Amino acid sequence: MFCTAPQPLRPRPRPLWPAPRCSSSDNSQPSPPPPSTAAAGGIRRLVLPPEGRAKLDPRPDRDFYGFPRLVTHVDDGFIAALTGLYRERLRAGWDVLDLMSSWVSHLPPEVRFRRVVGHGLNAQELARNPRLDSFFVKDLNEEQQLALEGSFDAVLCTVSVQYLQYPEKVFAEIFRVLKPGGVCIVSFSNRMFYEKAIGAWREGTASSRVQLVMQYFQCVEGFTQPEVVRELPAAGGSSASPLDAVLRLFGMASSDPFNAVISYRNFKPM
Repeated sequence: MFCTAPQPLRPRPRPLWPAPRCSSSDNSQPSPPPPSTAAAGGIRRLVLPPEGRAKLDPRPDRDFYGFPRLVTHVDDGFIAALTGLYRERLRAGWDVLDLMSSWVSHLPPEVRFRRVVGHGLNAQELARNPRLDSFFVKDLNEEQQLALEGSFDAVLCTVSVQYLQYPEKVFAEIFRVLKPGGVCIVSFSNRMFYEKAIGAWREGTASSRVQLVMQYFQCVEGFTQPEVVRELPAAGGSSASPLDAVLRLFGMASSDPFNAVISYRNFKPM
């Protein structure tokens, strides 16, 4: 069992499952309605084939995450970019759902929300999070329904989307619990617990992973066209160290790239 943060992995050249292909059936899930008849919040199509959902470690996620990991899984640059994005997109007084959370939410410290509800797999980690007003423990790979009271202005998912085996159902639930005009922000980098990431993520590249998360939104009727925010490590300049230059020669970076995919329920407020 790991007690340290997941380490960045160099993207593999093998392409992700081609974007236009979506499996039309899945033995473990009922077939969704065709795109032309899906109601708002309905699943228009399945994004992942069965092999794309598979994990190398078949143990239940609750067992893997049973030991609290009170570490940050990304570096300071990523955290600063994420907090800045939250400062730009979230508003004081909002109801916020922090999905797949931990002991820190990276929310702007000066912004006060009406309530922040946390979700995760380790109660000890969630109890240590000072921004959460309440929390619940649930394995979204076993059961995707979110039994929550009320609706939310924002749903956040930070550096965890790579572990979802049934993202279509989870994103449909996100749509359901969002208020009209509510925003969902999914952020991620190149780090992962490799044996717990799904096959489609493990075999992907930085760009194809962004496309994959976009498809998660697009497969649910009613989400707006996803927006992408990306901040890559500096390519040079006076702040770049010799180590940075060496790592870039081998296709690596010494800091974590920042990726966020953003979509709204029904419409983006002006």
